[in-house]
Amino acid sequence: MIPIIDAHHHIWRLADLAWLQGSTQPRIFGDYDDIKRDYPVSEFLQDLVKSDVTGSVYIQVNWPRGKEVEEAAWVQSVADAHGWPHAIVGHVDFSDDSALQTMRDLSEFPLVCGIRQQLHWHENPLYKFADRPDLMNDSDWRRNFAHLQDFGWPFDLQVFTSQMTNAAKLSQDFPEVPMILQHCGMPEDTSASGMNAWRDGMRRLAEQPNIHCKLSGLGTFIHRNSSNFIAEVSGFSIEIFGAGRCLFGSNFPIEKLWTDYAALVAAYRQCLSSLPQDQQKMILHDNARALYKTLVM
Repeated sequence: MIPIIDAHHHIWRLADLAWLQGSTQPRIFGDYDDIKRDYPVSEFLQDLVKSDVTGSVYIQVNWPRGKEVEEAAWVQSVADAHGWPHAIVGHVDFSDDSALQTMRDLSEFPLVCGIRQQLHWHENPLYKFADRPDLMNDSDWRRNFAHLQDFGWPFDLQVFTSQMTNAAKLSQDFPEVPMILQHCGMPEDTSASGMNAWRDGMRRLAEQPNIHCKLSGLGTFIHRNSSNFIAEVSGFSIEIFGAGRCLFGSNFPIEKLWTDYAALVAAYRQCLSSLPQDQQKMILHDNARALYKTLVM
């Protein structure tokens, strides 16, 4: 069995997440009462039993503004105590004047190896995260973003279809920054016209050699683990990006709302089963190891 590196998962303490604790605001992934609680690394490790996962990457979970370094410090302490996770993607607000200092502070933690600032904006307020759709075009934001090159860190890029033209331009303007597209570009409109627009945007992104595609989060909008939808979206993504630029992520515990870890992995393994073994290994293991350089397994 090909080993897996889970390139996208979370752990959290509920007390640190104002957006999660006690909130009644509808979210993109529907009713999330079941995950309004601590999700410790011990539960994550139990979830992935018998799934042949040998390593994992923690992705930031939006601690309160100004606590980005505290978040990384806590995750580093968990890793020091448990041996998991094996890499940390922290948060930086590139609009903030203190962005560079935040990056310097984050670089002090051995496992920090990348940054995510969620840029996704949607006209539907339930899907909106960023304050504006074109934040990545702002000159001050870009000036701070350019410092990623100094640290050699990749950027986890999260956008909707309507933002993909701007995202392609961002990657073109910063060719030395590896960018990892979250959740296959978040295809939220699954109508025929919506999927066609998503495919057009994805082709535009795939033309940029520094953009990679994370096969993850595909239950977010349909609220179920669908092997057919995973095959449709992941299959197209692999076709245009190539196996050398795709990687797997579980998006746990969000996906835990509608599936278990073993079933999710089985759906992705089924999707990849027609590929040669070396390409499956790239997607499930090798590409994550190359992009998130603290991974040693």
